[in-house]
Amino acid sequence: QLQASGGGLVQAGGSLRLSCAASGRTFNSAVMGWFRQAPGKEREFVAAFAWRGATTYYADSVEGRFTASGEKVKNTVYLQMYDLKPNDTAVYYCAAGETMGTMILANGADYWGKGTQVTVSS
Repeated sequence: QLQASGGGLVQAGGSLRLSCAASGRTFNSAVMGWFRQAPGKEREFVAAFAWRGATTYYADSVEGRFTASGEKVKNTVYLQMYDLKPNDTAVYYCAAGETMGTMILANGADYWGKGTQVTVSS
């Protein structure tokens, strides 16, 4: 199971930190990902974090503003979001899988959590 939290309403330029706790079958997944879906749009990849080597990868739209990290002892990953913009408004989903490539290239993952709403006001 994946449980994302930390969403909310923030003004443009503000920050939020999302958290995602993994349990059960997701516990040993190699890669954790963040995706988002804005109203009327398709789900899109945002960031990925691989436990091995703490490797990260970001969508161009968030590169330099978002940081993905993880705490293995808590089996929790985070998405720190800075300089938020109105077009970052979306439901953010946490996901788990085995390959970063699947997340980046196919918006795919083995497990999905329920989303958390992020709303950025102008």
